[in-house]
Amino acid sequence: MRHDWNRRSFLKSAAALAALSLCPQVPAAGTSANLFPVPRQKAPARIRGAFFYPPAEVVLAGRCEDSWSKHQWFTWPGNQFKPEEQQGRFMERVQGLCQGLDLALILDAAPLYTDAAIEAFIADIQQSKPDALLLFNFWNSFSAKLNPILDAYEGPIILYHPLGASHQLPPARFRTEKRLQYIHSIEHWDALERGLRAVHGMTRMRQSRLLRVSGRLDAEADDREPFFDMPVHGVPTEHFNDIFDGIEADATLKNIAGMIRAAATQVSDLSDGAFIDAVRAHAAVVAIMDRHEADAITIDCLFLKHRKPCLSFSMNNGALVPCGCENDLNATLTLMLGANLFGRGGFQHNPEYDTEENLYFASHCTCATRLHGPGQEPAPYALRPFFHQLPKTVAFDVQWPAGEPVTLCKFHSNRPPETPLLDAWAGELVSSPASPPTGGCATRALVRLNGVDDVCSTYPGPHPVLFCGDFAKQLKTFAQLYDLRIRSNA
Repeated sequence: MRHDWNRRSFLKSAAALAALSLCPQVPAAGTSANLFPVPRQKAPARIRGAFFYPPAEVVLAGRCEDSWSKHQWFTWPGNQFKPEEQQGRFMERVQGLCQGLDLALILDAAPLYTDAAIEAFIADIQQSKPDALLLFNFWNSFSAKLNPILDAYEGPIILYHPLGASHQLPPARFRTEKRLQYIHSIEHWDALERGLRAVHGMTRMRQSRLLRVSGRLDAEADDREPFFDMPVHGVPTEHFNDIFDGIEADATLKNIAGMIRAAATQVSDLSDGAFIDAVRAHAAVVAIMDRHEADAITIDCLFLKHRKPCLSFSMNNGALVPCGCENDLNATLTLMLGANLFGRGGFQHNPEYDTEENLYFASHCTCATRLHGPGQEPAPYALRPFFHQLPKTVAFDVQWPAGEPVTLCKFHSNRPPETPLLDAWAGELVSSPASPPTGGCATRALVRLNGVDDVCSTYPGPHPVLFCGDFAKQLKTFAQLYDLRIRSNA
């Protein structure tokens, strides 16, 4: 029986094949290729916000609602802060930070400075139920005025308080409140971007669908991941096998396999048939994800023999289509979180430890070559067999860039009332050691974690994810806004 995997949209022309040069991750613009699952549409996150300060004429008229009003007193930041100009500057920067993110900003144009205006703001957010709040407090004596907003809204709040707009210690509630990112600094746009990205990432996660292909299922089954409230659909492994078996090794697939092989720095101990099967597996992954309208997939893959999707998972993760090995829910959720928060594909792996040099060792078979995101230069790679099971199936041996920052991450989902845990460890890539003398699997990365005295103390359990880039602070902000426990050196 032959299954429809939409060969023409998968790769239609020689022009699309040319787009696979260097590494088969993203087809060239203007081609009709569809090498990856069709992305599902998602609604943008709605962020409601306001600025809090009194206009100068209100202060000079003695009408500011604070204890200093009878003195016409400009409390900190003082009468030379020019809050209207600062609001314009902040709005411009916020709009720039939102470029490329799925965010819909709804910020009041006029500042709020009366209790009545704040009550109206609270009534509005209770009715409209935004995904997050963005508050800018430009007035020291107004800090207490924000407390009713914090009392009324249970979702994530980004609160920006410019340095010099408080007096002595910042308000304790701002510094300790759950689900509140408190930014008290001088034009700290990076911190503000982290908060906005966290809201963007969480909203996309909540609208995502995860497909699990399991050898333990006899029929399709539905579940939900509680933290992200994400639908998780399960199907038996036989569904994937049937799709794979129905895909013929035609000229199109042979051309794709040839391009993948030609882009490698070295090919070791792999037959022509192994390359054909690897691309058939990729076509099967695309087909089953499209069939179930999935944003991400994880498969019981270890014992699929010639059907193992190692190459497909590497390609997909580099294109921000999260694919997790071994039907591992937490690993796949971590890959999804990185794709939505950082715009990077991650490397799900097994951890090991060099106890002599206090180094972390990551090794597995599905590393993306686009370590810096889609459209960026791929890392060099060799092609070699999966290390553990015959027949010899294709896997990438990716050479990670020495000296670059990396982030070791793991999301640990838990059923309520237990709070999920997030591991977020910052480090630096030391090398991609050869095998032999190391063991492990097709890709190997050696990492020095920053400021960690005993690297074994960071053990995050099986199948954490390594990302190229410094994202530990981003994960810490995400954990703060969404009330996650976190283990981190950030």
